Amino acid sequence: MRPFEYARAGEASEAVSLGGRFIAGGTNLLDLMKLQVETPDKLVDITRLPMRDIEATDDGGLRIGALVTNSDLAADKRVRDDYPVLSRALLAGASGQLRNKATTGGNLLQRTRCGYFYETSQPCNKREPGSGCGAIGGFNRIHAILGTSDKCIATHPSDMAVAMQALEASVETLKADGSTRTIPLIEFHRLPGDTPEIETVLEKGELITAVRLPKSLGGTQIYRKVRDRASYAFALVSVAAIVKMKGGEIEWARLAFGGLAHKPWRDTAVEDVLKGQAPSRALFDRAADALLAEAKGHGENDFKIPLARRTLVSVLAEATQGA
Repeated sequence: MRPFEYARAGEASEAVSLGGRFIAGGTNLLDLMKLQVETPDKLVDITRLPMRDIEATDDGGLRIGALVTNSDLAADKRVRDDYPVLSRALLAGASGQLRNKATTGGNLLQRTRCGYFYETSQPCNKREPGSGCGAIGGFNRIHAILGTSDKCIATHPSDMAVAMQALEASVETLKADGSTRTIPLIEFHRLPGDTPEIETVLEKGELITAVRLPKSLGGTQIYRKVRDRASYAFALVSVAAIVKMKGGEIEWARLAFGGLAHKPWRDTAVEDVLKGQAPSRALFDRAADALLAEAKGHGENDFKIPLARRTLVSVLAEATQGA
């Protein structure tokens, strides 16, 4: 590990003024520093900032401080009762020890688990822009089939962010100049395009302070994660589904997907296929067609296309059973 400066902030305004990489749980950043994938000159410790509360909002939603741990968020009674898809997604991620340290803000910013990104002797445009993408034509079993570019086919690893995408969360931030903004989560992460090293819309020195969830709209909520083993594995395909039935028809649905793209994936065209329709296998297949219309495998990950179809169909069947 290379030498670096360390500072501890007591207030959010101090943190953004210090200049440096923010660190809280460190469950991803420290690993990357040990491998010299990340080599920050300065770390700003934000663990003492007052951002560990989960608070009810005036509109009936929740405001989740950026330093709330994944374990505490998953266990919160309001989350379990009103946003069960989020609790289930959190419990499907990592291990108990990591969930006890990992934070809400950090979870959104964790970086891809692509082997070429982690191995500094291999080409990776995300780690070293212009060096190439080793995964294209290489070992790409876990890689993306949607929203890729010829510069990068990596996936985003978060489970939490997939559920939050379906819940239409937004991200509150504090900029280095002291101004604040609220960013809809659907706009927070970027697709790779020609600049896969730029993963979010955050500006330099901008700090996540909270994540806001709107009022729960109920419905049947499901999080399904398909992976190589039952625990401590990243999703090959995951689906966060919220489905509301009325009179034997699907009144509305919100769907988000993990393991398929460079960002937590949501395509409202898939939801539009389902709206106002009676559930059936034919309908679910049409929804899968909409999801996968532009899907592209890269050899070893071709299996993800039929796997995503089967997973979505199965989740929709479960969410509408008894209709």
